[in-house]
Amino acid sequence: MGALTHESLVEYLLEEAYEVAETIETGAGDAELQSELGDVLLQVVLHARLAGERGAFDLDDVARVLKAKMIRRNPHVFRPDGSLQDSFPATVEEIVLKWDAVKKGEMPERGHVFDGVPAALPALARAQKLLDRAERAGMAAAAGQTAAGTAVDLPAAEEELGDLLFGIVAAARAGGLDAERALRGALRRFQDSTGPRPSAQ
Repeated sequence: MGALTHESLVEYLLEEAYEVAETIETGAGDAELQSELGDVLLQVVLHARLAGERGAFDLDDVARVLKAKMIRRNPHVFRPDGSLQDSFPATVEEIVLKWDAVKKGEMPERGHVFDGVPAALPALARAQKLLDRAERAGMAAAAGQTAAGTAVDLPAAEEELGDLLFGIVAAARAGGLDAERALRGALRRFQDSTGPRPSAQ
């Protein structure tokens, strides 16, 4: 293995994050989850160490920024000094509104609701995120539409939904189509139909 760099570690960070998700989704147990979370934490430590070697920041800086961000983005939970508030919002909707308002204030350069949604996300995860953003921005009509017109009828259970999605991918493959690429194209059309394209992703 050559010299470690942020770039060379990206695939391992993503792989470890997916392993945590799999551990949770399969109910593998606390011991396995603890181990997998440790692997993700190791990736954070390695990235911080590389940054420290070039004098950019270290792990303490990462923790300090995280603490400040959590306090700043959760005024419904924390006072500015980090102590807990005496009371909390009554609904999840209120919490989401406060969170969104704080994030918008932090990043005024993000002029579009879709700015900040990583382009590298797998297409299904990105579709979910874009639709969430559209709905939270009050674009309910856009969030309920697809390039074909309206959202399709779906089974009620996630297991059946998984089978349906797998069947669509299998049919696309049999027909010489790439389901991931097709969905990415649909996402671009969706973004184009909701206004100016995001300037930064």
